[in-house]
Amino acid sequence: MRGASGRILFGMLAALALLEGRARGRAAGEPIRLVWQEGDVGGTTTILGPGERVVGVVEFRQVRRGARLWSRRVARFADGSSDEDEVEALVGDERLEAIGGRSVIRDRDGEPLVDLAIDVRAGRISGTVGRDGDREPVDTAVTLPPATYWGPLVFLAVKNFAANAEDGRLVFRTVAPTPTPRVFDLALTDEGAASISRAGLTLEVRRYVLAPSVHPVLDPVIRRLVPEAAFFVLPGEPPALAGFAGPRNYTRRPIRIQ
Repeated sequence: MRGASGRILFGMLAALALLEGRARGRAAGEPIRLVWQEGDVGGTTTILGPGERVVGVVEFRQVRRGARLWSRRVARFADGSSDEDEVEALVGDERLEAIGGRSVIRDRDGEPLVDLAIDVRAGRISGTVGRDGDREPVDTAVTLPPATYWGPLVFLAVKNFAANAEDGRLVFRTVAPTPTPRVFDLALTDEGAASISRAGLTLEVRRYVLAPSVHPVLDPVIRRLVPEAAFFVLPGEPPALAGFAGPRNYTRRPIRIQ
């Protein structure tokens, strides 16, 4: 009986994985097609917490040189902590192909809790996790296809959603830096028209939801680790980010960016 139960359970899990794979459509490893040309951009944006309280600011800079694109985004919070993502990608041939970058999370004293180098081409994540006497080295070989997007690259996927989605979904790989590095797929879904208020105005936007592309039976840890997040995008040529609502860098602390 135990053997039969095991075979039944295995069959159920395999069926769930097959259904999930069919729902994805586009392969997670295939670089997305870029419809909009990327160039040099920079600026700052306010971070809001519960009760519309200002809790920090995002600093963003993007530089393009030929087919290479560099982006750095730092979220600085009022308590002194910060989240930082750096990315390097190829944007030639109308494709967004990740090369590598870095992800750093600092506590209120400025000490790194996570400091990871992400080498997409070599398929390796290295650095440290933890602080003081609990800091541990990380050096892991992982599968990182060219469509591995994190930090600033995620909005480029949102921006080019219409040109790449299949069955209303766009799937790509990502790296979650905390509490320990994890690699999994994210699914971006167009949830339709929505309205948001900004500076006394009502903006008509589209709402895109980002959530792990795994079945909860297959990996409940990832579901707990990464709650869903929403991007609010102003339609246009090109589309523009009007807001974000979700957890702070793979934690359950809710923030809004506008």
